[in-house]
Amino acid sequence: MEENMEEGQTQKGCFECCIKCLGGIPYASLIATILLYAGVALFCGCGHEALSGTVTILQEYFDVVRISGDSIDVFTMIDIFKYVIYGVAAAFFVYGILLMVEGFFTTGAIKDLYGDFKITTCGRCVSAWFIMLTYVFMLAWLGVTAFTSLPVFMYFNIWTICRNSTSNDGMNLCLDLRQYGIVTVGEQKKICTTNDNFFKMCQSNELNMTFHLFIVALAGAGAAVIAMVHYLMVLSANWAYVKDACRMQKYEDIKSKEEQELHDIHSTRSKERLNAYT
Repeated sequence: MEENMEEGQTQKGCFECCIKCLGGIPYASLIATILLYAGVALFCGCGHEALSGTVTILQEYFDVVRISGDSIDVFTMIDIFKYVIYGVAAAFFVYGILLMVEGFFTTGAIKDLYGDFKITTCGRCVSAWFIMLTYVFMLAWLGVTAFTSLPVFMYFNIWTICRNSTSNDGMNLCLDLRQYGIVTVGEQKKICTTNDNFFKMCQSNELNMTFHLFIVALAGAGAAVIAMVHYLMVLSANWAYVKDACRMQKYEDIKSKEEQELHDIHSTRSKERLNAYT
């Protein structure tokens, strides 16, 4: 009988411990982190492969060659974009971890306000800093989303021209890279429906795959923007909770101090009365 009672208490203690651990998880920050990682992974992975597909299309179908030397051409810009993608992936992987850690500490500070863990001024400054940094990153991701929509628009135009050329055989349509700023005005890099490379490009897997990869990269950038907005809401709510908790903590400290002073005054007067009576 006693062994069953001890086992029941042990199970109850483990259950309460699990509930306490689950209650300390910042679920809002966890959801935002998952969304951020998913968006960054889609943007970086699909964007990298889409840039590689763009290089293949330019070299095989438009006969664009890499310029040797220190001059910057479209291939150099694509290489720079790839390195930027590497940096974005690494930076936001670390930033997501930092935001999760901040969420854990803020949740612990709110739940254990009157325990061993106390809210400090440094903690409030860190929360405010994360709010400002997340707002800047949200604006940056808005710019990335707008920039990623440009190749989607360009490939959509190419896809439309390919579709119109198959439906209208007598129509002569041309695609000039100078319209998109890929090559200089002096270079004439264009293909028309009368050229065999045009139909090869329209029927190739590179065009279809690159177009859809840029669309997925755009969706990933949009998901990162939503994650940043979610983080802003979470951080702002945590900041408000921490601020109210700090006020409550100061109020309780002042109240306990006043009660201690009243108790000391009452004890002193009682001793004086006892001394006067004796």
